[in-house]
Amino acid sequence: MRINKVLYTAFALLLICQQLLAQEAQSNLKWYTDINQAYELSNKTHKPIFAFFTGSDWCGWCHKLEADVLSKPGFETWANKNVILLELDFPRQKKLPEELAKQNNSLQQFFRVQGYPTIWIFNMTKTDTTNQFNIVPLGSLGYLRSEPGKEVTTFIDSANTILKTMKPNKTAQASKAKKSGKK
Repeated sequence: MRINKVLYTAFALLLICQQLLAQEAQSNLKWYTDINQAYELSNKTHKPIFAFFTGSDWCGWCHKLEADVLSKPGFETWANKNVILLELDFPRQKKLPEELAKQNNSLQQFFRVQGYPTIWIFNMTKTDTTNQFNIVPLGSLGYLRSEPGKEVTTFIDSANTILKTMKPNKTAQASKAKKSGKK
C-alpha cells in the first residue's frame, strides 16, 4: 500500500513538472497567419514582416529551426522589437481553409519559395487607387548552420544584416521628424 502512495505521488509530481515546463515553453510571440493583419500592424509600427514558410506537419528542418531558434528567449526578444511575424504553412496532413491556402500559395509564388524552411523579411504598402499590395523584399534566410549553442545568435546576426538594408518609409520619416520638431 505504501509503495502505491509513493508511486502515485511521484507520478503526480512528474505531471506537475511537465505542466510547468510546458507553461515555461509557451512563447510571448504573436504569429499571424493573415497577411492583412500582419500588414496593418506592420504599417502601424513601421516594422517589416518576417514571413516563415513552413511545413508544420512534415518538415524536419522547420521543426529544427523552431526548436533551435524561433522558440528561444533571445529570438523572442529580438522579434518583438524588430518584426511582425507571419506564418505561412504548407501542411500535408491537415487541410487549411481555402482562403488561407490561396494566400499562402500566392506568397510562395511571389517569393519563389522552393524549399522549407524559408524566411523572407519584407515591407508592404497598399496603393490607394487599386487597394493592391506592393511588396518590397529585403532578404531571405533558411536554417543556418552554426556552432552548437550559437544558433540564435547566428540567426539574429543574419536577420539584422537584412534589416540594415531597410530604408525608412515616408510615414516613419514623417513620424520621426514630427517627434523631433522638424518639418
